[in-house]
Amino acid sequence: MRLLVTGRDGQVAASLLAAGQARAGVEVAAIGRPELDLARPDAIIDVIAGAKPDIVVSAAAYTAVDQAEDEPDLAFTVNATGAGKVAETAARLGVPVIHLSTDYVFDGSKAGAYVEADPTAPLGVYGASKLAGEQAVAAANPRHLILRTAWVYSPFGKNFVKTMLRLAAGRDEISVVSDQWGNPTSALDIADAILHAAAVLHGDKSFARFGTYHLAGSGETSWSGFARHILDTSLKFGGPWARVRDITTMDYPTKARRPANSRLSSAKFADAFGWTAPDWRMSAGEVVQRLLVGNTRQALTP
Repeated sequence: MRLLVTGRDGQVAASLLAAGQARAGVEVAAIGRPELDLARPDAIIDVIAGAKPDIVVSAAAYTAVDQAEDEPDLAFTVNATGAGKVAETAARLGVPVIHLSTDYVFDGSKAGAYVEADPTAPLGVYGASKLAGEQAVAAANPRHLILRTAWVYSPFGKNFVKTMLRLAAGRDEISVVSDQWGNPTSALDIADAILHAAAVLHGDKSFARFGTYHLAGSGETSWSGFARHILDTSLKFGGPWARVRDITTMDYPTKARRPANSRLSSAKFADAFGWTAPDWRMSAGEVVQRLLVGNTRQALTP
């Protein structure tokens, strides 16, 4: 089974490449800019078709949440038009597409965890562009798996875990928002879930499992709770530590509004594919350990 991942430099792509090396019978290849540029949708078809994939994983995206407020055209070109072209190309090749989306398609006003059937209502350009991407993917390829995830981190790229470790190395106290809640999700777990689902889809020619799913870490916390766990785990491995001071969203204004509740229920994915993410504390601890036990200086570089 050959998986082609768009977005070579992203956290999920890097995690899939690493996970694919450890699985017999699976080949994972990744393409990104300049060969594949979702800002130039017309060039997508030839690039993907040349790779001859069995499944396309659509992971490339415009993810600068605040900057998207100033660049809505680019955000929609990449996240909607580009994603649609990737799915269309997969359809032309007769293969499924697994597309990554986000918790930001919701406004965060629900009291409990969001399920797939809940109404979408993005608060900003980024969430709106990702929602438009979901719609474009679904329209372009009936054999689609749309996976909404949240609060993604990993040993790769830029993310919250690495930011907390870097800040703790130079400060005694870090202020972190405490009134936004969600499910921290390791890209390593996302990669495992994608490979598991891809194997199921590769052997199942029916359309029963295609559709939209939530895929997030098990358990929930606030950003400040996430930060405390990261830094307490870091301390156990001799890494940097700092006090975490709770602040509100009002204390930390950003150009784009964030949902106060990003909690996602992943029960539908578990039922369909028989896979559940580990508790977020376990996965976060694994990533912190990998960052600190390896080349710490390189790992903590933003």
